[in-house]
Amino acid sequence: MAATTVTVQAGHSAAGQAARRIWRAVRRNRKAAAGGVLLLLFCLLALFPGVIAHDNPAAEIYPKNLGPSSAHLLGTTGLGQDMFAQAVWGTRQVLIIAFGAGLAATAIAAIVGVTAAYLGGAWDGVLNLFTDVLLVIPLFPLLIVIAAYVHSSGTPVLITVLALTGWSYTARQLRSQALSLRGRDFLEAARVRGERALYIITVEILPTMISLLLAAFLTNALYAILFASSLQFIGLGDPNATSWGTMLYWAQNNEALQAGYYLQAIVPGACIAVLGTAFALLNYAFDEIGNPALRPVRKIRSKRVQSASA
Repeated sequence: MAATTVTVQAGHSAAGQAARRIWRAVRRNRKAAAGGVLLLLFCLLALFPGVIAHDNPAAEIYPKNLGPSSAHLLGTTGLGQDMFAQAVWGTRQVLIIAFGAGLAATAIAAIVGVTAAYLGGAWDGVLNLFTDVLLVIPLFPLLIVIAAYVHSSGTPVLITVLALTGWSYTARQLRSQALSLRGRDFLEAARVRGERALYIITVEILPTMISLLLAAFLTNALYAILFASSLQFIGLGDPNATSWGTMLYWAQNNEALQAGYYLQAIVPGACIAVLGTAFALLNYAFDEIGNPALRPVRKIRSKRVQSASA
């Protein structure tokens, strides 16, 4: 019992050390700093939207299709709603979908991929079969079919659909990493001690894959934003929800572009692009942090440039 307690503490200590190393590396990476600042700004908007936008985003009480002014910073929509309030309040639902679907998809991928790699045999074959089936099915058409079936069911259902259909590629990545760890000495020592497979997977293997899990979460969150906004844009989300995708849907429904009211489409599209850029920058940064081969290449190139200039 004492040995197991010491091993658990050692596993938590290793995970803590890995997290601290990642944090130090993130602070030194320009991509991570830029992406982190952008994501922090969006998180503040999602947490305190009423402090920044005082109008009710759903209230149809203003003149329609107004241009930007001091009263309405981004103008109003074709339904008479304040567009600035909609953009600010819509951040909350977008981030809920991004974090909810991203975390859920990454958790499913970790369970399936690492379990398949560690257990091997029939488990590996069965779990790989499910993974391969989802990998060969075109994801967006599948999402359209499912979203059409559960039309206007709300954000939790949308998160569930995105998570259950978006974990396969990440599972394949995590399985490959876990296969490279399966024969390591620390896992053999855990088997000799008689540790269970669940303990080895959760305490011994997963803490060594923190950077890869973070990168997988960022990728899944980015795709969740894009897919959710796309589904809402084509009318398969909840049209009464305040979100950037529904803003695009109503802009299209009211023929804003044809009438020359370009901001009604540009504002939500720009918000999606900037938030996607934040997740992409963080993902690139974790790729550099988790792949040691990328750092020496930059150093070698800088040394060559310095020697050439000298």
